[in-house]
Amino acid sequence: MAQSVGIKDVARVAGVSVGTVSNVINRPDTVAAETRARVLSAIDRLGYVRSESARQLRAGRSRIMGLLVLDMGNPFFVDVARGAERAARAAGLGVMVCNSAQSPDEEAEYLSLFAEQRVRGVLLTPADATGRNIEAFRRHGIPFVLVDRVAEGTTECSVSVDDVAGGALAVRHLVDAGHRSVAYVCGPPGLNQVRDRRTGALNALAEAGLGPDRLRELPTERLDVAAGRDAGARLLGLADRPTAVFCANDLLALGVLQAMYAAGVGVPDDLAIVGYDDIEFAAAAAVPLTSVRQPAVTMGALAAELLLEETGSGSTAEPHEHRRVVLRPELVVRRSSLTAR
Repeated sequence: MAQSVGIKDVARVAGVSVGTVSNVINRPDTVAAETRARVLSAIDRLGYVRSESARQLRAGRSRIMGLLVLDMGNPFFVDVARGAERAARAAGLGVMVCNSAQSPDEEAEYLSLFAEQRVRGVLLTPADATGRNIEAFRRHGIPFVLVDRVAEGTTECSVSVDDVAGGALAVRHLVDAGHRSVAYVCGPPGLNQVRDRRTGALNALAEAGLGPDRLRELPTERLDVAAGRDAGARLLGLADRPTAVFCANDLLALGVLQAMYAAGVGVPDDLAIVGYDDIEFAAAAAVPLTSVRQPAVTMGALAAELLLEETGSGSTAEPHEHRRVVLRPELVVRRSSLTAR
């Protein structure tokens, strides 16, 4: 095994002290040009890489921000990560992106990893509905911001979308098109986002004088295309099949669309479909998908900026105050729901 090159090796080859090498790395303007060139040449020849972990231990501050999301297979969270990364890079920080896969156990492991790595702060979309993982992480004193989740009952910052309003937008659109029976493919019921979108759907039905029995719920264990296909198969087996379906995210909606296509069920003529998130694939589907758009990139950027502000890395010198930022969703209508009843 090759030995790693240390700062003492660089000093020996350059013929200078360890302190001079440190100055070249951290305060180059304090070192004479000739000496600086000699040290940089030695660094290049030896392939020396500064130990970031050692620097963090000395400084007590990391240049890494943690981001823990529910599912990196969902393009929505990829966009959240893009927004967070842009804001972090502008402040000279990097982002460590991790995927809980909607598992509270995996979430707990990654939060422990963030604590071990002494990250600057964490952006978190919680998988654990009980809040126990957050309570355990809070003891480490590492700042965090909740993403795609309102910080209810806590003092931390959060950036989210009004999912109650989003659910209402989706189902109001279907009701206005004449649908009186709607299926809700909802994913795991324990997720706050799923519950809020359901509340909005019921509100829209109530506005139209329709009871909660007009919303047929089809829960799934996951929020992916395969779960959507399974829900679509169950939907096809219903004797009194609803004429429209609202899905808790676009991946579920794309799975339902695939199931309908395979069974020869016309979309939107036989079944109207509305998704949620407005990922890039929604517009590119075989039948372009109507969806409730969340500003994912903006959400990630705002969350990162709040975290940077709290940790003293932001562009403002104003004292930090915890805030709950709630963004508005937008309905994007495409062919999957354009049918009159």
